[in-house]
Amino acid sequence: MIADARLTQDVLAALSWDPSVTATDLGATARDGIVTLTGHVDSFAQKHAAEAAARRVKGVKAVAGDIAVDLAFDHRRTDADIAAAVVNRLDWDAAIRPDTVTAEVQDGWVTLNGAVDWNFQKEAAALDIRSLLGVVGLSNRITIKPRANARDIAEGIKGALGRSWFFDPKRVGVDVEGDRVRLTGSVHTEHERRLAAVTAWGSPGVAIVENDLAIV
Repeated sequence: MIADARLTQDVLAALSWDPSVTATDLGATARDGIVTLTGHVDSFAQKHAAEAAARRVKGVKAVAGDIAVDLAFDHRRTDADIAAAVVNRLDWDAAIRPDTVTAEVQDGWVTLNGAVDWNFQKEAAALDIRSLLGVVGLSNRITIKPRANARDIAEGIKGALGRSWFFDPKRVGVDVEGDRVRLTGSVHTEHERRLAAVTAWGSPGVAIVENDLAIV
């Protein structure tokens, strides 16, 4: 109970500290590392920012976002207007090739579909949509096209890790099955752990990264 109460206070402090989270009525409860966020925000971008801030807190294992998005009257848009804005935003994003991503909009909720070559393109598409006025939620169903065999993916990731100042190649294992990568072994800090996952995502054809690196 003491640990849960401390984690709750840490999450609330993180929400108050983060300048991208401007809502003042957000609440948080923690239980065994699972944090539930409650309250109201005026945009989906705010909800995402709050959830991201909570996930960065040490000790948080997962975040359940029960935050409601209550759009201000002048921020409301029809589904047709949102769909047009989505198409326009994706067309202007140089990271996303034309005709690779499609979108559906229902009651302000945007669903992205399609297939791209790299995970950063999938993330770029989501980033484009989160800040649009009228959007209340996002489902990112974009897939990553398989481009390399498992051995090539594993060797590429090991090479990238080996070129970094942060990692000892002997302490980090890379297992690949299809388009799924599993990182094992140990690193010294949470920053190194996250950086290893980012490095793995940089390989073409990777659709899932399981980060099982321990911090020692």
